[in-house]
Amino acid sequence: MNDIKERLINGLVKENPTFVLMLGMCPTLAVTTSAMNGLGMGLTTMVVLALSNAFISLLRNIIPDKVRIPAFIVIIASFVTMVELLLEGFIPSLYDALGIYIPLIVVNCIILGRAESYASKNPVIPSLFDGIGMGLGFSFALTCIGAVRELIGAGTLFGMHIMPESYVPCSIFIMAPGAFFVLATLTAIQNKIKINGERKGKDMSKIQSGCGGDCLNCSDTGCTKPQKINGRGEKEHA
Repeated sequence: MNDIKERLINGLVKENPTFVLMLGMCPTLAVTTSAMNGLGMGLTTMVVLALSNAFISLLRNIIPDKVRIPAFIVIIASFVTMVELLLEGFIPSLYDALGIYIPLIVVNCIILGRAESYASKNPVIPSLFDGIGMGLGFSFALTCIGAVRELIGAGTLFGMHIMPESYVPCSIFIMAPGAFFVLATLTAIQNKIKINGERKGKDMSKIQSGCGGDCLNCSDTGCTKPQKINGRGEKEHA
């Protein structure tokens, strides 16, 4: 039970794929013109993540190591095809809104990354909940970004008019630049909360934002070293 809880928290907060790991930027920036689109893409990705993680974990001792990546892609593509057909048949409005980004879930680095780093090395149940946790984190991030963009750019939220009649929508927020503005702002808020908490001596280990070091030349693949804030407000290994 603790392992399942840890997997869910990990995906939602500690290693949120959007705000922390900065993965899956293509759908994050492209489909979050509204909260509903963001939620739909997030939940669709979560279903594929959970099912592919569980199936890859189930076959982890059967798939030859030399062909594991092609095998992972075939498994992921199979689940994406099933989800795409279900959306087309039962939720055509969401299918039309997400468009080409549904089949592109196959090459989403979040899914392939979790298959390679976790599902291929761990039992089925933890892998299933790792996929659910990462999917929930992705859904939460996309919904937040979509909600802010829709509210500022159209004055609505989940299609319902929220802002007063006198409000003039800032249309740039439902255009491509708006996605960058909102993502950068939300990520900066998260980093600010963590830095302020660490300065006050609070345990902020559940909010990760990288170590600020040279990841390219870093030999610490686990990257689990504690961090502190130096006198210049920069993060460094303790």
